[in-house]
Amino acid sequence: MNWFTGVVLYVLIWWTSLFLVLPFGTQPVAEPDPATGWRGAPARPRLWLKIGATTVLAAVVWGICYGLIASDWISFRSGWLALPAD
Repeated sequence: MNWFTGVVLYVLIWWTSLFLVLPFGTQPVAEPDPATGWRGAPARPRLWLKIGATTVLAAVVWGICYGLIASDWISFRSGWLALPAD
């Protein structure tokens, strides 16, 4: 894997894991809007904490993916997953 592919893979993993981390610890506003009853966005979203957790989670998942790609354990070039020769 070259550096460009590694960065693209990390960004994709980071973006996906952001949506995994966002709902954790989110509490709705205690009092809804009297006119509409809508609670809106959370009172304390703690976005910096969630961005940090997303970065750590994405780094761990990226490391696992890099290890699998760099090893011959899963390979599309040889082994039982390889395409048939022409």
